[in-house]
Amino acid sequence: MRRIRVGIDTGGTFTDVVALDEDTGRVVTTKTPSTPANPADGFLTSIDKVLGLLGDADDPVDASAVTAVSHGTTVATNQLLEGKVGRLGFVTTEGYDAMLEIARQSVPDGYGNSYFWVKPPRIVPRDLVRSVGGRLDFTGKEVRPFDEECARAVARWFRGRGIDTVGVCFLHAYANPVHEERMREILAEEHPDAVVSISSDVLREYREYERAMTTLVDAAVKPRLSAYVTSISARLNDYVSGDGGRRRVPFYVMKSNGGVLSADEVVHQPITTVLSGPAAGALGAALIARVAGFDRVLTCDGGGTSTDVSVVVDGEPTLTTEGSVGAFPSKIPMIDVVTVGAGGGSIAHLSPEGALKVGPQSAGADPGPLCYAKGGTDVTITDAHVVLGRIPPHLLGGEIPLDVDAARRGVDDLAAGLGLSPEAAAVGVLEISAWNQANALRQVTVKRGLDVRDFTLTTFGGSGSLLLCRLMDILGIPAVLVPPDPGNVSAFGLLTVDVKNDYVQTQVSLDPALDVAALRAAYDELTARARDALLREGFAESDHVFQRTADLRYFGQAFEVRVPVPDGVLDRTALDGVAASFHAEHRSLYGYDFAGDPSQQVEWVNLRVSGIGPITRPEIKRVSGGFETVAEQPPQPAVVDAGQPPRPSVVDAEQPPQPAVVDAGQPPQTPVVEEGALAPVSKPPRSRPVCFDADQGYVDTPVCWRPDLAPGTTVAGPAIIEEYGSTVPVHPGFGATVDDFGNLLVRRTEATA
Repeated sequence: MRRIRVGIDTGGTFTDVVALDEDTGRVVTTKTPSTPANPADGFLTSIDKVLGLLGDADDPVDASAVTAVSHGTTVATNQLLEGKVGRLGFVTTEGYDAMLEIARQSVPDGYGNSYFWVKPPRIVPRDLVRSVGGRLDFTGKEVRPFDEECARAVARWFRGRGIDTVGVCFLHAYANPVHEERMREILAEEHPDAVVSISSDVLREYREYERAMTTLVDAAVKPRLSAYVTSISARLNDYVSGDGGRRRVPFYVMKSNGGVLSADEVVHQPITTVLSGPAAGALGAALIARVAGFDRVLTCDGGGTSTDVSVVVDGEPTLTTEGSVGAFPSKIPMIDVVTVGAGGGSIAHLSPEGALKVGPQSAGADPGPLCYAKGGTDVTITDAHVVLGRIPPHLLGGEIPLDVDAARRGVDDLAAGLGLSPEAAAVGVLEISAWNQANALRQVTVKRGLDVRDFTLTTFGGSGSLLLCRLMDILGIPAVLVPPDPGNVSAFGLLTVDVKNDYVQTQVSLDPALDVAALRAAYDELTARARDALLREGFAESDHVFQRTADLRYFGQAFEVRVPVPDGVLDRTALDGVAASFHAEHRSLYGYDFAGDPSQQVEWVNLRVSGIGPITRPEIKRVSGGFETVAEQPPQPAVVDAGQPPRPSVVDAEQPPQPAVVDAGQPPQTPVVEEGALAPVSKPPRSRPVCFDADQGYVDTPVCWRPDLAPGTTVAGPAIIEEYGSTVPVHPGFGATVDDFGNLLVRRTEATA
């Protein structure tokens, strides 16, 4: 019986799916339209479609072959980005009712903005905050007993006002959870319908404001995410079981930290999924780039609603505990992703001053861009691309036709409002989008002391590669890597990640005064919690992997640097090595350290353990085959160039058809069935008019079918490279070469002004 593992990434416009045959190693990808009204419909449709592609009439593959499903979801992300947190209640320590109002003293864009900045509404308004007596000190020792009578009154107060979602954060609960756990018990007794999150479960780390905010975000997304995951899990089990069956297939949800967690567990840790979708894409792109020989990479995941960017150093995406989603900070470990509203559905509009703006509002999947012909009324980035000829008049290999005339009418109206030609207006929309993406890439590099020119950009997602040439010009990036099936990299990433749980405990101590025995005991407790979680996930103890880290700082600093803690017995020698690593990392990050200054003491702050259950990753294989050359000399890399004289080794729009290009004027060819398509896909015509520069207008541009491009082939711009789920416009002055793994490597072929 065949064994199929499936990865599904549900986006705002399309649901991407990748299936891995665990016996043969074959990987199949495809897409289906998302179903925002009921995401489970699109989820199951995508599985059905990919299983149909894996099988054939003689050897069909049915749902019983599915051994596991990993899922990336934007349910929590979108809820927070839209600010739809609902009515929350907050319980804190007596005397600290104003914690959320005071927050932190930082002002966006610096203190020069203090006069103009208006403090945004708090996640919980002041009138829905209640406090309870009782106090612990920083060691967890009880200073004042917990006031149970007051706690019951607070629980009844919330029940009486219909507040059914409550977050609890008491001072120093990271050191001792006893008061918070008792508050949860009382809430369950007095207000049994309440959904409750307590900070000692969510984040055992000091700094009460950040801990409270993280706990409240967890509480806010818990009802919706729990209902979503529970619904999909139930329908998935029904789907794989058939009529009357009771089979349960392992169902994993992507976490923000770069791991996955079973659906049964993730409903208790919803905060961990706030960057579920973007994290999978960053991991998939990092693996593809590392295999191709690039370990310093910027990832750019362009979807229908937004673009997510991140930085990969030494083959691993960078992590942060200082992240945020929308207006809400979160201290949980997450892949460091910056999101901008620059997706294919981002709306172009005129500001009240008459200036052209693009995003962050999006037309989404429904009604979508004008060219979707589903009732959309606004020009989008996709409309601009289709009017300029940079994408074909259809999506998904012809499955979804586009209404080019509707898009052109919309662009004409926009251009009239700007006093520009339609071409100039469409190019302007794309230029603004490119600069929005470039600014996001600068945010994860230049603002953090990294030179963007030292990195290779990896673009993926359905719209991620459409502006890559402009990003190279704006940022000075030397090369761009476009993976095969770029629209499905996030779904592929879901098949490459391990089960991973993170645990943290604050334990502040100067390094010379560190109690080594207490440190060992704390790490042992964290490791035991991680081990128990992996056992619940079904991993044998022999497969468990544990990673220890610690957050250190110089005494008097307000923020920490994370460094690894070695395996094995912790003694003074090992701790001195951790301090040395801290000095080195501090110098790497900030340009200086105090390793030789005994007056500057190192302070330990947080202890961390990650428990990892390894999974088998798909193998990225080299692509076999190549072009047959007609040259009498030794074969040279093929080049597609519309403007050069014909050469024997050139695939040219003026030449008779070669394997890389299908001529629209030739007799009809037998349709091919491309992996990812439900029906035969007609290859694109040999050329079409495309506008790269508004001043130059439309030029007849070669169109290549990417699956026909063998390793070593170079496509010189201007050209369009199409495949089932994505398009790569190669501008004049650029060239794209196919490497041994089927990636496109885009570089400049001419100096730009």
